[in-house]
Amino acid sequence: MKILLSNDDGVRAPGIAVLYKALAEIAEVRVIAPERNCSGASNSLTLHEPLRVEQLENGFFSVNGTPTDCVHLGTNSPIAELPDLVVSGINDAPNMGDDVLYSGTVAAATEGRFMGLPAIAVSMGAAGHEYYETAAKVVAELILRLQQKPLSPDFVLNVNVPYCSYAGLKGTRITRLGRRHRAEGMVRATDPRGRELFWYGPVGAHQDDGPDTDFAAIRDGYVSITPLSVDMTAAVKQQGQVQDWLEQDL
Repeated sequence: MKILLSNDDGVRAPGIAVLYKALAEIAEVRVIAPERNCSGASNSLTLHEPLRVEQLENGFFSVNGTPTDCVHLGTNSPIAELPDLVVSGINDAPNMGDDVLYSGTVAAATEGRFMGLPAIAVSMGAAGHEYYETAAKVVAELILRLQQKPLSPDFVLNVNVPYCSYAGLKGTRITRLGRRHRAEGMVRATDPRGRELFWYGPVGAHQDDGPDTDFAAIRDGYVSITPLSVDMTAAVKQQGQVQDWLEQDL
């Protein structure tokens, strides 16, 4: 099995190194990842400057672009070696609820899906570098299951793993995305030269963390697996509501 491995934390991030080590035991793994941290890059593409690829001493390929660029290079370029699966991670913090819209980790997996490949995004349920091995083992087990029982490549598996030892996991739940309240306001500051600048404020608190959500699974010590569709069309019920609204007389 051939796996293309990428991330959004950067090619030198500890999470991708741990995941590579685990996956290399069960598959042929090629790493193509951003040269710098691209957290929050979502599905952005580098369209107005060329992409440069450098192979590092450990064999990983470093790209001066986004996670999406990296997966596109690995699947649809002159240097591509078409993989059987795209894996993205391990992200050093959660990618749950509304956060998946901004996540470069999820975006790398989504690009694999656009290329017609099964894809997995994996993130830790809390920030920190202590339990990457737990997430790596979880992903390796999922891939072995995929080899035996393939899933449709029509969706991405978004995996979040509790921040604990493997022995501490309580199990696995198939979940839906939760929702957050709006983020706190941006913070105004000044640089040493007195020029105004702004920082993003903290993310919003949980608004919907019901028992079937990814938030609840991680809170309760379970691995959260959320199937993500790239078709963002609203459900049939919402389509009907819009149709009725459009047909009303003004």
